[in-house]
Amino acid sequence: MMQKICGYDCFMNTAHYNQLSKAEKASRLREIALVFLHLGLVAFGGPAAHIAMMEEEVIAKRKWITREEFLDLLGATNLIPGPNSTELAIHLGFQRGGLLGLLIAGICFIVPAMAAVLVFAVLYARHGQVKEVAGVLYGIKPVIIAVIIQAMIRLFKSVVKGVLPLIVVGVSVALYFLGISEIPILLGAGVLMMLIKNQERIKNRLFSLPLLPPLILASVINDPLEKAQRLHTSGIFLSFLKIGSVLYGSGYVLLAFLESEFVGARGLLSHQQLLDAVAVGQFTPGPVFTTATFIGYLLGGFTGAFAATGGIFLPSFLLVFFLNPLIPRMRKSPWLGAALDGVNAASLALMAAVSFKLGISSLVDVPAILLFAAALLVMIKWKVNSFWLILAGGAIGFILKSFL
Repeated sequence: MMQKICGYDCFMNTAHYNQLSKAEKASRLREIALVFLHLGLVAFGGPAAHIAMMEEEVIAKRKWITREEFLDLLGATNLIPGPNSTELAIHLGFQRGGLLGLLIAGICFIVPAMAAVLVFAVLYARHGQVKEVAGVLYGIKPVIIAVIIQAMIRLFKSVVKGVLPLIVVGVSVALYFLGISEIPILLGAGVLMMLIKNQERIKNRLFSLPLLPPLILASVINDPLEKAQRLHTSGIFLSFLKIGSVLYGSGYVLLAFLESEFVGARGLLSHQQLLDAVAVGQFTPGPVFTTATFIGYLLGGFTGAFAATGGIFLPSFLLVFFLNPLIPRMRKSPWLGAALDGVNAASLALMAAVSFKLGISSLVDVPAILLFAAALLVMIKWKVNSFWLILAGGAIGFILKSFL
């Protein structure tokens, strides 16, 4: 429960920064760059770990803002599409250093992960069939499935609170396997939940749905990779721009969008390549969304990698900047709150559906199944950081494929 609701001044308060001298502004911007470069280099373990590290850096160590303000900003990231921890970094940079701080924080948090993923993408493209590399990936894939399952278990407890969300989850899974794409499923779930939970209000008032702009953007950018052979880099950019504009929930929901966009009917990637991309995104620090860098490189080399990364993260920068003044009213709105309940339930369903499909392609033998079961048990019972399990899985896979 939020302890206070910030108004326009809380989220857009850069007046104090604007009054600083040039030297003081430069000092702040350097501090922002150093803090988020550091976090981008060491932020393993997914969004929850990233957020905990940010809290320690900006509140406990540096006291940039109060803990209540931090919680307000964290809550705001759940109301817009995109990667939560990256958007929180952008918010914090904006609070500390205005528009330049916004850009510096986001870029510095993303770039280390992008660079690491790009190195792996180059090595994978050149040596992906080498026995040792194949062994490492063989061991990592079952652990990735376990990481996703654990995230789903945690999300299920917070998303499915009653019969209605459970029904939405079940229907969304069924629609996915019937071939309905992710965006209509998410939009339909949001509208359905909003209508059901606001039956009485519908009789007396008109309403609008803030979720529509990004979803409309996604419908306008319609299947850009259908013309990828002609568009090349622009097609890659538009595909990832569409994904970044509509993706709610955990970064793992990204799997469903990537599977549909690149693995499905187009066959631009195999399930194995998708799993490899996700494995690299998990194995490296920073946002899971840098999986886009890996896929962009496979599709279009270095320009494809930059286009994919820019496309998937650009909506986060824009949404944080433009929606700040609306955040307090959006959070209190019964309409948006209900719609987001539906979107979250559908997101959970998409995670479950795509995890099932990926599990079939990765749990191919007894050692892989045992790795999956062991990783899931260790994470649930002893709360071991997923990074160490992924590292262990890669080592075990290397040994199994190289020496046995």
